[in-house]
Amino acid sequence: MMILKKALFVGLFLLFCKRLMAQDSAISAEKPLQDVMVTVFNSRVKWKEAPAAVAIVGQKDFQSFSAASALPALNRIPGIRMEERSPGSYRLSVRGSLLRSPFGVRNIKVYWNQIPFTDATGNTYLNLIDLTQLDQIEVAKGPASSMYGAGTGGVLLMKQNANFTEKPQQKIRIDFSAGSYGYNQQQVTQQYNSRSWSSTLHLHRLAQDGYRDHSAMNRSGIFWQNSVLINKHQIKSGLLFTDLFYQTPGGITLAQVAMNPRLSRQATPVLPGAIEQKASIRNATIWLGLQDIYQINRMNSIHAFLGFSDTRFENPFITNYEKRREKNLITGIQWVLSPSGNTNQFQWTTGVEYMANEAGIKNFVNNKGLPANLLADDIIYSQQHFIFTQVKWKPFQRFLLQAGLSVNQQDYMYKSMQRVSAPFNYRKIASPISPRVSFNYAVTSTINFYGVASRGFSAPTLAEIRPSDGQFYPLLNAEQGWNFEGGIKGFLGDGQFVFDASFYHFSLQNAIVRRTDAGGNEYFVNAGGTRQNGAELSIRYKVMQMGKGKPFDMEYQSAFSYQPYRFTNFQQGLLQLNNNPLTGVPATVWVTGFDIKTKSGLSIFCNANFTGKISLNDAATVYADPYQLVQVKLSQQFHKWNKDVQLFTGIDNLLNQVYSLGNDINALGNRYYNTAAGRNFYAGFRIRFQ
Repeated sequence: MMILKKALFVGLFLLFCKRLMAQDSAISAEKPLQDVMVTVFNSRVKWKEAPAAVAIVGQKDFQSFSAASALPALNRIPGIRMEERSPGSYRLSVRGSLLRSPFGVRNIKVYWNQIPFTDATGNTYLNLIDLTQLDQIEVAKGPASSMYGAGTGGVLLMKQNANFTEKPQQKIRIDFSAGSYGYNQQQVTQQYNSRSWSSTLHLHRLAQDGYRDHSAMNRSGIFWQNSVLINKHQIKSGLLFTDLFYQTPGGITLAQVAMNPRLSRQATPVLPGAIEQKASIRNATIWLGLQDIYQINRMNSIHAFLGFSDTRFENPFITNYEKRREKNLITGIQWVLSPSGNTNQFQWTTGVEYMANEAGIKNFVNNKGLPANLLADDIIYSQQHFIFTQVKWKPFQRFLLQAGLSVNQQDYMYKSMQRVSAPFNYRKIASPISPRVSFNYAVTSTINFYGVASRGFSAPTLAEIRPSDGQFYPLLNAEQGWNFEGGIKGFLGDGQFVFDASFYHFSLQNAIVRRTDAGGNEYFVNAGGTRQNGAELSIRYKVMQMGKGKPFDMEYQSAFSYQPYRFTNFQQGLLQLNNNPLTGVPATVWVTGFDIKTKSGLSIFCNANFTGKISLNDAATVYADPYQLVQVKLSQQFHKWNKDVQLFTGIDNLLNQVYSLGNDINALGNRYYNTAAGRNFYAGFRIRFQ
């Protein structure tokens, strides 16, 4: 097998190095960053003019890595840390929000084309989506309460373009890739565009055996998006169905990592191991979204949306077997007013968003992967709603001001179905008024300075208020905090050097943190506060540009995060842990690399991620070592038989580092480590025709 991999790698490398006299394909064409329009907070301005810490991830970024995961592309953004404890088990944090997320995505609001994908409990099943097929992701860092409701981490806006053309066009794209550890992936995308209709149908399948024992993963799904123009209406709809299964190998100790990093969680005298219990997750979800953008006249428009999702979730774990059925209803409306008809000059947006969740949760004894005796049978109704208003005003040419506020509320109704006569236990968590004020000032025509002051509010999620121990925690309070930030961004020369630097101070109260009991079950408590002062810098420098005797493009990219976060007034049992580093957050992360592209269509991309040591428990007595992750990808694009073709191959973890890409923080029995794959290879092709 190893000989076959090496032969495949060498063969493709030689193929790519052959000079093919063809024009560049448009497969990875993308606007320069300085020309990209952003829509976060309804700004609808060029990236450098947005009064927010906002970053863009596009198709070019995704295509620089393996299509198996969007993780390395998102990790190039300073302040963002995406982890994958095992294939399919994602975690995502923005500026340290990982503290309360043992798995999944919490405390970050996620939208698909302006429709919430995050549910009413604050949880987001991001691993259901093939993120690499999105046209663009906008990431707004810090509290976004003025328009997006609850959350102190940030906002992800996932976008798929709706392109309308004078003449009907149909395009089909086929992607295939395979590699080490049983990785194979197939994707088919069909697009149809006309003057009044835009449709995208995407089918995908991803399977991996995984690097560690008991870490196989299989995901298949369909996504269909439509956009129709009818008079003054643009009506968008989306349908997603995903069937996801992945095994959860669990954390291991440092001694076990040294002995064999591929081990899954081992049995102890008290608890069985992951293989014996068949620890895994299955998630089958259907999601529907409908949106209407009604342009009443030059001054007024109405944006309304409606969404529904149904999730069947099963999780045989070490200590129990959980079955969950979740139904979500999402709706909202916004009124956008621009008295002058010029939304760039003045715009007033007022809206309301409502989300409801019904969750039926049953916990059983896990008898080697089969549900046995019933332990708990609960039903929980959750509601999250907020109202907001926001003004965007440009009093003079160089100055843009945004100001808004929201009022949020989270409600839970809990009842144990094993005690039918007992009443519902009700919990209401209301926020104070949460304002956000920001501005952007154009120092020159190419350099802008911005500032932000915002208050965040984040209620506990369903998995926190009713965790895996089967108990209900009605006294768990919401996190709240203020964020103050300033930054400078823009470009020099003719877009040759693009930069974005920011400095921020975020003070969080009532921090929600994970605890485990003697049996290994998790629960959550409010443990104190955090002081999150940090700095971020990202640059892009076009070292060389084709033309005028220069044979290729060469672009250098670098992103640096400095996050010396500390606990304040923080308690664990009888221990005061003030000034300890924030658990799970590296103080420094530097991601750097370069992209070379020749006239013949040959591209070489190299990326290096230098992550500092990470505190693994609140007491700061155990740290994960720093690591250096190097990735290289070669691709060749050419036009053949009226088709755009791209062949590619790549290496991940070139230095064969032993590291954990997703540690279990505050783990029982010192089982902190989820080791990632060693040096591995992949190769594939992409074909597009019309």
